[in-house]
Amino acid sequence: MSAGSAATRRRPLRLGVIAATLTGLLLLLCCTGGTAAFFLTGLGGDDAKDGNDQASLECGPIRSVNITGELPRFIEYGDAQIRNAAIIIKVGQDMKVPSRGWVIALATAMQESALRNLANSKVPASLALPHEGVGADHDSLGLFQQRPGWGTVAQRMTPAYTARKFYEKLVKVRTWQHQPLTAVAQRVQISAYPDAYAKHEEVSSRIVNALAGGAARTVEINGKAVCNAAERGQIAASGWTAPVPGNVVSGFRTASRPGHDGADIGVAKGTEIRAAAAGRVLTAKCDPDHRGREDCNVDGYPDKGGCGWFVDLLHAGGYVTRYCHMVVQPRVKKGQMVAAGEVIGQVGSSGNSSGPHLHFEVHLRNDRNPSGAVNPVPFMRDRGAPLRRPA
Repeated sequence: MSAGSAATRRRPLRLGVIAATLTGLLLLLCCTGGTAAFFLTGLGGDDAKDGNDQASLECGPIRSVNITGELPRFIEYGDAQIRNAAIIIKVGQDMKVPSRGWVIALATAMQESALRNLANSKVPASLALPHEGVGADHDSLGLFQQRPGWGTVAQRMTPAYTARKFYEKLVKVRTWQHQPLTAVAQRVQISAYPDAYAKHEEVSSRIVNALAGGAARTVEINGKAVCNAAERGQIAASGWTAPVPGNVVSGFRTASRPGHDGADIGVAKGTEIRAAAAGRVLTAKCDPDHRGREDCNVDGYPDKGGCGWFVDLLHAGGYVTRYCHMVVQPRVKKGQMVAAGEVIGQVGSSGNSSGPHLHFEVHLRNDRNPSGAVNPVPFMRDRGAPLRRPA
């Protein structure tokens, strides 16, 4: 099945997610259809490696960041800003903070200072210290815009010091590794704009991957960083997890089903379905079949049409994930906020389906139409939460 089914296509769909390409797997189940960052000069020499290329490299082992060596470049930030990012990550490594903390710290500094060590026109002493810009927010200073309670002027203008102070408060936040980035950052920073941090999570993860050997694709298991293993409620440092632990049995837009806008994951009826990332529920309802019937409390069949019981979630960055064929009404409601890994429903075979499985879609650019759909297999792999392939 797919939210690209005829029933779903009849209604205007508005929201969506990101991408890449991979060929699909054998058809075993029937499913139809389908930063406000500052750009500065000094990105690095002509030989500097592109950070996006680095971020796509395979995960592990995690590298210790060299803050004095050559660093990759990113179009979003200049060389000085990426060096500040390296300092933030290195402090986290030295303190043995799990890599999820590095992603949160970077996203926070992106929002607070665009990764610039800011002096303040209201704090004259700060102007005499090395800085990369001048702010005017109360008496806030440095990468994290920390106020006097965080340290002296000289301390708050020292990137490594400010990063350490941030991490010291971060690790005291209860269950911080499983909470949404914006919630954790707000607990540490107590900002006037608590929802602003989440939009930086994607770029923050890319920088962590490029500088630290794919570290945003790891999850902490028994105190060790394990690559590409985020499932069953385990959350990768990127903030993502696989929705169910099962093999992909039918792929994205295969030659035999070019209108299949997601991947089918074969798992037993009743298996818990988890939110792939923190987000807001856009839709949680029964999708009508080809005849307009809303009878999702019974098993479907091939060519019936419709997604059955399904959920759409909107995530930071304009990503939307879709979860189809639930066995009963979803556990979440429209407008509800959910955490990554939170159970939103159970696997079933409602709608256009020939057997129990989860039809999972990823869209970009807030576009829930087929035009916004992308292959979820490489998308989830790049976030350390891969959808399994058959052995």
